[in-house]
Amino acid sequence: MSTPLHLFILTGASRGMGLAMAQQLLQPGHQLLCLSRNTQPALQSTAQTSGALLEQWSIDLADGAAAAARLHACLQAAPASRFASATLINNASVIPALVPLRESEPADLAHALRVGLEAPMQLCAAFLGATRDWQAPRKVLNVSSGLGRRAMASQAGYCAAKAGMDHFTRCLAMDEALTPNGAKVCSLAPGVIDTDMQVQLRSADAAQFPDRGSFEGLKNQGQLTTPDEAARRVLAYLARPDFGEQPVADVRG
Repeated sequence: MSTPLHLFILTGASRGMGLAMAQQLLQPGHQLLCLSRNTQPALQSTAQTSGALLEQWSIDLADGAAAAARLHACLQAAPASRFASATLINNASVIPALVPLRESEPADLAHALRVGLEAPMQLCAAFLGATRDWQAPRKVLNVSSGLGRRAMASQAGYCAAKAGMDHFTRCLAMDEALTPNGAKVCSLAPGVIDTDMQVQLRSADAAQFPDRGSFEGLKNQGQLTTPDEAARRVLAYLARPDFGEQPVADVRG
């Protein structure tokens, strides 16, 4: 009989911290499923070298219902005995236009909320529903942001998505606490990371986005964490024995 594998399901693995997490999760004894807009040949190369199992779905998380249905079907068809643990990491998000809400385009806001809030909820439901009878430990890590806990002008869509993520994770923790072998869940802020998202913030029109200077200062003062280091910190938090004791947390303590 083959040795059970540790299953990881990761969204937003095509760039930034998501790509770094995917690279670090490709270890012997791991099976990784990535849900991203684009597949990454570099991940396939790492998987072949490490001996980890990798599957990549090119999928639009703006249609979270379709993604969740596919994930649910995939997990239901998988033999539970194959896995020593199962973890869902909701990492994907987008920033809508950096303008006051009164100037936002409805379609742009809808897209940000679908990817950043609706899809994570739907994927959590699919993951936990399909694995409810599994005996292996299960975890859900929702990658949040400090902006889910602190308001910022011209960021209403992104702040709302992350605040919603924090709060639905609190509800989810209550649900799972009442369930035998319930999953451990956490909405985790990963710190300030040097990614394309930061470039967007620093490139915004200062007249529309009054906090642009603070983000420029973070970059100029070397206060941004690299994607690789941020991924290490997040995955280290995921591996902590007390993971899930706080449903909403910050990697910085």
